Amino acid sequence: MRTVIAMAILGVMAASPAFADSTTGTVAAFDRVDHILVLNDKTIWDLSPVIDLVPEDLRSGDKIKITYTSAGDNGWGKVDSISAVEK
Repeated sequence: MRTVIAMAILGVMAASPAFADSTTGTVAAFDRVDHILVLNDKTIWDLSPVIDLVPEDLRSGDKIKITYTSAGDNGWGKVDSISAVEK
């Protein structure tokens, strides 16, 4: 019985929960061919899987908000939305 309880506790501890998070920044560059977004703080986002979420008129200097699902210690898992932030 103790083994079953211990295994259950370890299973719960090993599962990394997904958390919704967001970041805002200013676009330094956006490569429409390779779908790479670089923000002024030097973060790089590969938007290939979610290119349909990118605003068509996105350009350098735009302020944006990226909402994503966190993968815990493994970084970000999935981009949920990309939206312009009012200037």
